[in-house]
Amino acid sequence: MVAKKETSAEKEKMKKQLKKIPVKDIKVTKAMTVDDMLQAMGRAGGFTAQKLADATDIAEKMVKKEGCLKILSFPACIMATGTRGIIVDMVKNHMVDLIITTCGCLDHDLSRLYAAYYKGDFMMDDALLRENDVSRLGNVLVPDDCYGYVLEDNLLPMFDEIFAETQSMSTHEIIDKVGEKLADVKGHEDSLLYWAHVNNVPIVVPGITDGSFGCQLWMYYQTHRKLRIDLFADEQMLSEMTNDAKYTGAIIIGGGISKHHVIWWNQFRGGLDYCIYLTTAEEYDGSLSGARIREAVSWGKVKANAKKMTVEGDATITLPLIYAGLANRLL
Repeated sequence: MVAKKETSAEKEKMKKQLKKIPVKDIKVTKAMTVDDMLQAMGRAGGFTAQKLADATDIAEKMVKKEGCLKILSFPACIMATGTRGIIVDMVKNHMVDLIITTCGCLDHDLSRLYAAYYKGDFMMDDALLRENDVSRLGNVLVPDDCYGYVLEDNLLPMFDEIFAETQSMSTHEIIDKVGEKLADVKGHEDSLLYWAHVNNVPIVVPGITDGSFGCQLWMYYQTHRKLRIDLFADEQMLSEMTNDAKYTGAIIIGGGISKHHVIWWNQFRGGLDYCIYLTTAEEYDGSLSGARIREAVSWGKVKANAKKMTVEGDATITLPLIYAGLANRLL
């Protein structure tokens, strides 16, 4: 391919564009809000600070856009941290219309409703933790009696009621029914499942059996052999929601099945109109987690002219900052 030779006029135009926005120093004051800092970062020019500020601006446009279906996808791990509160607030404050996540999200949301997780350290002795019936998720400690046993004790009785009238449901229907039943549980206002039910935000878990919640469904199946999980009903709803929307936008955290389900269904409508991707992964290995938004453009899963930004960094840092900016501007 022969490179196009630029004309003098095109070069002059490029020079003007390159010198259009000067870099500004960040000035910190006592009265500065998180949103003030984000806007200062947006004027700072580099490096990921600029991306974070731009992502917040895109998120604001997405939330405010009339007729835009707002999708949030994320892996389970952040629900084991205090960032769960950010996701709950986003749902509570109508910044999300649809969630696609993994089974562990349900596990952690429900487990933390009934018991506590604890602060730990990445460098703790894992063999010693196992001897003391404690699992480590990064630097979060999950005692055995706060996880599987809690879910078994509380979910199986719920399933008796949920499946009393029908033995075939989609994942989003089952999750909604569980969310409804949390209204009588102490601390239910901290639960994602509860607020998703209240605000009619479907939670779809394509890999429903890959976690403790799904394991409880499997255990229930041992004595209720007519039980069926209707995954096609989930896919039908995703197809209808994305295709019926005038615009679609997504905040995608991490990769895997959650990310792919978001971009997969959006390709059939010509791609996402807004997309923010928060990741810590590298793209050189060809992984979905590492793939930047621009790669999704090549597949038709994000529109070429979409408002989009990839932000590299731990989502337990980046998502709270983005939400704090949105809360200041929109609430």
